[in-house]
Order: sequence, then structure tokens, then C-alpha cells
Amino acid sequence: MPIAHLFLVLLVVIIWGCNFVFIKFGLNEMHPLLLCAARFLLAFFPAIFFMKRPAIPFKIIIYYGLFTFALQFSLLFWGMHVGIAPGLASLLMQVQVFFSIFFAILFLGETPTRWQVLGALVSFVGIGLVAIHLDNHLSLLGFVLIMAAAASWGFGNLITKKITKINMLALVVWGSFVAFFPLLLLSLLLEGTDSIVYSFHHLSGLGIFSVIYIAYGSTWIGYGIWNWLLSQHSVAAVAPFTLLVPIVGILSSAFILGEPLQSWKLIAGLLVMTGLCVNLLGATLAARKKIQSSFKALNQANSK
Repeated sequence: MPIAHLFLVLLVVIIWGCNFVFIKFGLNEMHPLLLCAARFLLAFFPAIFFMKRPAIPFKIIIYYGLFTFALQFSLLFWGMHVGIAPGLASLLMQVQVFFSIFFAILFLGETPTRWQVLGALVSFVGIGLVAIHLDNHLSLLGFVLIMAAAASWGFGNLITKKITKINMLALVVWGSFVAFFPLLLLSLLLEGTDSIVYSFHHLSGLGIFSVIYIAYGSTWIGYGIWNWLLSQHSVAAVAPFTLLVPIVGILSSAFILGEPLQSWKLIAGLLVMTGLCVNLLGATLAARKKIQSSFKALNQANSK
């Protein structure tokens, strides 16, 4: 990978890692469902008027918008709102990888590899370590909501897996369009019109910048660069860099917000990241073995 492309992928990692800090800033001034609705409003408007709808059935866009965007991010924002720190949230969300594997087994009939099982066991030991430290300073409800958000992301990955050869940024825009309306309705019903009016009247400069960052920095710049990099390089060359996102999330939360880095949190983070690395290594070895088998079969055919 050229140096310029390496800097771009690291820029995306930093943008996505710091996104959790700006979510926290936004939640300090807006209710979670309202913040989520505002994020998706800016993500699709006015771009939807200039970006053609992806050439896939609209029901798939609806599923993508509801699970990958509306459900995932409302649960994530709500979980952070009730007591999960940004750095810890960025770490817990990474178990979406194993939820993706679980749902693929359940709904697609895929068979897990030994590496995937081992990686999942190691990572969930780390998640268990977080769970046993739930107390007045670490919300049980927040933990459950973040886990549900990761599960929603994992289920959304099954939907994304069936989508190929389209403009992925257009999918983000139209998915945001789908997500906005139920989130706005839920915000009106659960958070109330008075709180919405109050939030907008008392929104500070930092709050406005946070919403803009979440909508444009994380979505437009992040996904735009990421999709371009995937078009230039193999998934195996680009995807491993996502392992750096929770590291940036934890460090940025510690430096900017003063989130404490207790020893148990560092050990839990190490276990989760180790499990992810084991899963990634297994996938890489499996892909390499498949290529070698294909070459071997081709050589045997040619020799005949």
C-alpha cells in the first residue's frame, strides 16, 4: 500500500475512533434519539436529491437503514447516555464481528471455523471481565444496550453481505433517509417536543460541531475514503486497520474526557482485540489455503 493511502486509512481510523468522543459531547446537549435523528437528517439531506437510489430492491434499503443505522445507533447512543464511557463503548462494539458470525450460522447455515470459535471465546472472556465490573459507575442497562447495538450491527452485516456492485455511499444516504423518520417519531413520542425545542434553543457551538462531525466526518469523509480504499486494495489489506478504531476510541476518551484506564479495562481490551486478531488470522489463513488448493487443482488439470 502506498504511503499516501496508508495515511488515508489511518485518517479514517482516527475519525471513527474520535467519533465516540463527539457522540458524548452531543449527548451532553441532546437526548439520544434526537441526536441520532439529527445525525441521519444531515447524512441524507440534501444529498438524496443528487444521489440516485441504489439499484437494489427498496425493501433491502429499508432493512439496511433500520438495522445498520436506526437500531444500531439508537441503542449505541442510548447506552452511552445511561452510563457507558466512549472508550469502553468503542471496544464493546467490536464484538459485532462475532455476532455477524453467529447470525451467519443461524440464518445462512455457515459452519464456523476453529479460529472463529477460538477468537469468539477469547473476546467474550474480555466482555465477561467488563460485565463483572458493572456497578454504580458502569451501567448494566448501558452494557446491555451496547451489546444489543453490536448485535444489530452484526445482523446488518448479513444484509450488507448480499449487496454488491452498487455505490455504497448512495446506500448510506438512502439508508439514512430510511432511518431518520422512525427515529424522529420515537424521539417525539419518548423524549417529547418540549425537550426537542429546549435542546435546539440551548445548543452550544460544541454541540453543533459534534452533530456535524458525527454526520459528515464519520459518515461522509469516513465512509467515502474507506470505500475508495476498498476499491483500490483487497479487503485483506484494508480491513485489519479497523482493529485500531477502539484503540483510538479509548485513548481519545482518556485524553479528552478523562475516562479512567483501570487495569481491568486494559486487560478486557487486550482480550477482545486478541480474539479479533485470532478471527482475522484464521480468515487470512483460510483464504490462503483456498487459493493454494485452487492452484494445486489447476496444476493437476494441466498435467493431465
